[in-house]
Amino acid sequence: MPPGTGSSASGACSALHIRDVPSPNHEARPDGVVIDTLVLHYTGMRSGQEAIARLCDPAAKVSAHYVVEEDGAVFRLVPEERRAAHAGISHWRGRSALNGSSIGIEIVNPGHEWGYRPFPALQMAAVCDLCLEVMARHPIEQRNVVAHSDIAPDRKQDPGELFDWQGLAANGVGLWPGADAAPVEEAALLPLLGAIGYRTDLPLSVLLTAFQRHWLPGRADGIADAPTRARVAAVARVFDQVDARRKGR
Repeated sequence: MPPGTGSSASGACSALHIRDVPSPNHEARPDGVVIDTLVLHYTGMRSGQEAIARLCDPAAKVSAHYVVEEDGAVFRLVPEERRAAHAGISHWRGRSALNGSSIGIEIVNPGHEWGYRPFPALQMAAVCDLCLEVMARHPIEQRNVVAHSDIAPDRKQDPGELFDWQGLAANGVGLWPGADAAPVEEAALLPLLGAIGYRTDLPLSVLLTAFQRHWLPGRADGIADAPTRARVAAVARVFDQVDARRKGR
């Protein structure tokens, strides 16, 4: 379990019981689209009930496919075959407008505005199980399991630096590097971040902050120090290894 999370995704759960709370805020996906990305969010509201009410409000025009409460309860708001309005202006690995090709999971947490706190173990276990179920139904690569802050680093912070990405990766959801590589020079960071998937037309500090929230537990300062430069190199190496396997090298 990464330091500072206070939760773990390592515990196995029984089959999820998913409750349907239909939202009207969805539409058809573009013709021929492949669902290949999984985006994890926090709700950033004072309660799960308040968040679900907003995600189901026609006037709000926002939604997600699932909501996971702090006690592990899972709610389905939008069918997976429909496009939900959760990602907004977004970019990952050279593609934009990711609502069309992604599944969105909202994880109940007050967020940075209302008292950000660690994600409970029951909640993380349910998130892990739900992600595994979604990934079993769609061709979602591990490198396409992303944070909202990864795909919109200049706008979003969620699910934030307390989220247990390492625990999820240990259970087959997303990627996590092993030992860090040697720190690269600062000039190499932007190309490496682009190779991982981030858009590169933003300030380096903005991109590093988003990167740290995902791959350096507890960090979100955007400073290109040696640990950050080493971790960027390590994550880029993992992504490159995935590419090599895909190409049969």
